[in-house]
Amino acid sequence: MSTAAYSEKITMGPLVAAIDQGTSSTRFLVFNSKTAELLSHHQVGIKQSFPKEGWVEEDPKEILQSVYECMERTCEKLGQLNIDISNIKAVGVTNQRETTLVWDKETGEPLYNAIVWLDLRTQSTVERLINSTPGKNKNHLKHKTGLPISTYFSAVKLRWLMDNVEEVAEAILTNRAMFGTVDSWLIWCLTGGKSGGVHVTDVTNASRTMLFNIHTLDWDPELCKYFDVPMEILPQVKSSSEIYGSMNSGSLAGVPISGCLGDQSAALVGQMCFQDGQAKNTYGTGCFLLRNTGIKPVMSDHGLLTTLAYKLGKDAPAYYALEGSVAIAGAVVRWLKDNLGIIQSSAEIEKLAGDVGSSYGCYFVPAFSGLYAPYWEPSARGIICGLTQFTNRSHLAFAALEAVCFQTREILEAMNQDYGVPLSQLQVDGGMTSNRLLMQLQADVLCIPVVKPAMSETTALGAAMAAGAAEGVGVWSLTPGNLTTIPTDKYQPMINLEESEFRFARWKKAVQKAMNWETTEPISNGNGPISNGNGPISNGNGPISNGNGPISNGNGPISNGNGPISNGSGPISNGNGHH
Repeated sequence: MSTAAYSEKITMGPLVAAIDQGTSSTRFLVFNSKTAELLSHHQVGIKQSFPKEGWVEEDPKEILQSVYECMERTCEKLGQLNIDISNIKAVGVTNQRETTLVWDKETGEPLYNAIVWLDLRTQSTVERLINSTPGKNKNHLKHKTGLPISTYFSAVKLRWLMDNVEEVAEAILTNRAMFGTVDSWLIWCLTGGKSGGVHVTDVTNASRTMLFNIHTLDWDPELCKYFDVPMEILPQVKSSSEIYGSMNSGSLAGVPISGCLGDQSAALVGQMCFQDGQAKNTYGTGCFLLRNTGIKPVMSDHGLLTTLAYKLGKDAPAYYALEGSVAIAGAVVRWLKDNLGIIQSSAEIEKLAGDVGSSYGCYFVPAFSGLYAPYWEPSARGIICGLTQFTNRSHLAFAALEAVCFQTREILEAMNQDYGVPLSQLQVDGGMTSNRLLMQLQADVLCIPVVKPAMSETTALGAAMAAGAAEGVGVWSLTPGNLTTIPTDKYQPMINLEESEFRFARWKKAVQKAMNWETTEPISNGNGPISNGNGPISNGNGPISNGNGPISNGNGPISNGNGPISNGSGPISNGNGHH
């Protein structure tokens, strides 16, 4: 091609972009709306802070900054490819769900860090709420919300902010506070912030707050009263596919923001699971299996959530899903890297685990944030068992990958029981699916084929589809005949059923050992494990903390005398403890 021809900007069919704001990173991706091809993207990592044991926070301004950076860098990359960015007709937003923010609508400033979905600071609040319900029932609000009362959802996090952060309480009194999940914060900022930003959310994100009625599709006054949340701080609830507002600044100023879905709903759309009964599993920080149940909500008897799948248009029907949520999937790899230092990068785990090809009886239950589905047990904690002198870091790496697969199997079994029709194969996506060993292990543990699309960015694709299909944009057709089929890789189960069953039975035994590990009530007079700061639940030196974790420099539970198994202060000791 001659240079003269090359300097012409390439004009393509309409393009649609997606902001994918996840727990560990932000991405901006641009797709061709006719072929669903990914043309360019940029990714920026997000710092998590762990100010106390079990606390997980992120900086709202860093999140916003990362979005601007990804957008501008992607536009530069498109420029280098000679693709005209004026072809971008719409932007969709998809986000980590439940993560909770409150900001001042007059200054535009966040009033506290974002409290991340994984955060456990509300455990005592949750226990108090459950204990005050008739029959101490964690499913007391499920008939309206589809959710158990848990640290996972936004309402209890918002309650904590109102009770513990003076600036938040004051902003509410003076009518300056706005609450939102990450999608609301981003859309408000991107559409102008304090100068005319729109305060909205979509049905999928709203359905994760515990303040939203999944039948009426609106905020529920009784639920708001139950958590004592003033309704005026809540965003307006919209469908997942309509024009909310336009980009206020930057290279894409004037482009409509017209799609919004929580990340797991977006992946369901991106995997084209539009039929009742279709399902996908996304492997990110956590692991989320969603099964489309059509236009009727199906309530679970086996510890799954009932949640909004999508509502693709103002007048379109709402579709529901059954969801199995696992808190720790990719996060266990991050932990092996950041806390134990046994790998230098997340990609290394595949080789390390592949060196041994088995955990040799070592089982790892990564209940760092308690256990989610199907147990909903906030007092569970991480446990590694079955260790021998033979065990090395490769076995630990293998056990960590196996844990992700076993947790998925537990959810799949619950889902098959609730839904009545077993899944014959599992569609997968998310960052961890590039790990071929993990995908093969998953097929072996489930005893059904695992199908992975060649383009793994299905979460972003789903948000782009919703944005491109919105009324007033209309560049992406969602009619089944027009959807492009995406090439896939298929992993078939390779081990025999008996071995698979044996390993799963051992895993369940390990899970029981992880249960009821923590309690928020002190057990002893100060010498025991839950005590004056030297024990495992303490002021930042606890197991999930800022580097002083369980296998650490002496402040954690396995330590030089301050932990529970120690030389005299702990419960198993020479005279001061309980034994």
